[in-house]
Amino acid sequence: MSVEAYVFVECEHARSRDVQAELLKIAGVKEARVVTGPYDVIALVAAANFKVLGEVVISRIQAVQFVKKTLTNVVME
Repeated sequence: MSVEAYVFVECEHARSRDVQAELLKIAGVKEARVVTGPYDVIALVAAANFKVLGEVVISRIQAVQFVKKTLTNVVME
């Protein structure tokens, strides 16, 4: 079973582009866009299953320098 999720990322001030560039280097990140609003970057992540998705978010995305917090929304289709 494969799973996709949108990961909303809050970054340190003026670091959205830096975070976007690093997210695009992570395996499973299909897209990362700088946006306006309460979050600074939204990434579309694909993984083989929920366990792998969790590992990508916690071990890779949250470890990116200048990331303050994330919110993960799993795609339900």
